[in-house]
Amino acid sequence: MISEHQADVAVIGGGTAGMVAYRQARKHAERVILIEGQQFGTTCARVGCMPSKLLIAAGDVAHHARHAGQFGIRLHDVGIDGRAVLERVRRERDRFVGGVLKSVERIPESDRLEGMAHFEDAHTIRVGDDHRVRAERVVIATGSRTNIPGFLEAAGKRLMTSDDVFEWQDLPESVAVFGPGVIGLELGQALARLGVRVRMFGVGGAIGPIRDDEIRQIALDTFNHEFPLDPDAEVASISEVDGGVEITFTEDGRQRTETFDYLLATTGRRPNVDKLGLEYTGLELDERGMPVFDPWTLQCGDSHIFIAGDANSHLPLLHEAADEGGIAGANAGRFPDVRVGHRRTPLAVVFSDPQIATAGLTIQEVDEQCRGCYEVGSLNFEDQGRSKVMGVNRGLLRVYGEHGSGRFMGAEMFGPAAEHIGHLLAWSAQQGLKVSEMLDMPFYHPVIEEGLRTALRDLNHKLRLGPEMSDRCMECGPGS
Repeated sequence: MISEHQADVAVIGGGTAGMVAYRQARKHAERVILIEGQQFGTTCARVGCMPSKLLIAAGDVAHHARHAGQFGIRLHDVGIDGRAVLERVRRERDRFVGGVLKSVERIPESDRLEGMAHFEDAHTIRVGDDHRVRAERVVIATGSRTNIPGFLEAAGKRLMTSDDVFEWQDLPESVAVFGPGVIGLELGQALARLGVRVRMFGVGGAIGPIRDDEIRQIALDTFNHEFPLDPDAEVASISEVDGGVEITFTEDGRQRTETFDYLLATTGRRPNVDKLGLEYTGLELDERGMPVFDPWTLQCGDSHIFIAGDANSHLPLLHEAADEGGIAGANAGRFPDVRVGHRRTPLAVVFSDPQIATAGLTIQEVDEQCRGCYEVGSLNFEDQGRSKVMGVNRGLLRVYGEHGSGRFMGAEMFGPAAEHIGHLLAWSAQQGLKVSEMLDMPFYHPVIEEGLRTALRDLNHKLRLGPEMSDRCMECGPGS
């Protein structure tokens, strides 16, 4: 017997976007049902942001211990207990997941359904074998899953994804990482710092979210000091062998073969929309089978269906998923009164070491918007005062400004404290500040942010709005 349900709004997906959408829809609609196919909770808490940062933190501690000698501190026999490391990762991860589940439990049980959702028509959703929901409006917030290119399946049982890493009971001896994107850089470097032999393979030359060629090059050089990273690798073969996976590839023009315990696929994620039965909704779909939607309202065409979070593959970041869930949920709740939502300035951070941050427009977007009338200010952290004191003076900051208006447009950074400086830059871009106005802000001494001031001064001079910096050593003293 199928249980029939009526809803003003049905939200498909109980992750970040879905839970925010549910709460916002409830402000405008009386009957809202939240549907989850597997387990309530968020990708971030279970297999994403939080467990990865726990592993990164362990790797950073080991790395700092090994390099304490530069400060005159001698540490001998830095040992790594892989089982203890991973046990802490899971223990703390489970606490984060528990916090998310407590939020779910505050949603009335009558508003929650569990089961895989599938559209029967534009207003009817089958949920598992036992439920059918008739909804006036729908929010699709089904998240994403790991995308594995077919050729990697040759690794057989030795093929792992980022979801699997946190269930390892002990650290392996070696791992081949395919995909130097955000996840690959974070996990690959963390494993390398925890004593795992790591080699990283990429395609097309990309490194994380970096779009600035100068920053990409310095990042590539820096990572290669810790583990081999080829962002445009020539891989001849992959095969599962006794006790591992064998990979044949080209290095320095010569073919070589190495065997690793595992092949870790960090080759991006794909939206969970392919099994929803979107073909029964009447929505316009693109060549990938994705609904065509308005990124400002999250509305699919002019329909009663909205799509938010990783499910739309637009900006797959947690804070963006929360924002999109809010916009989609509110619009679904008050439909047909659909409103443009508040979208924040782009901000992304990679928790590698050095960190990577992007804020505002990319250099390509600046070039297009300013029609080539822009300048770039820069700072190499090698000589930055506080960074040298801390022994983290590696990386490059590049800031972009528009000729004529003097407006700050965006920035990319590979360097220390990027997670913090990235916020300052994103806030400045969202406020539409001019470079000169940013320079009017207070900068304490000695702090890493003085490096940002140096880059902004360089940019202001190139925009012909300020004097040339005659003495870079101001960061070492009380300069103004």
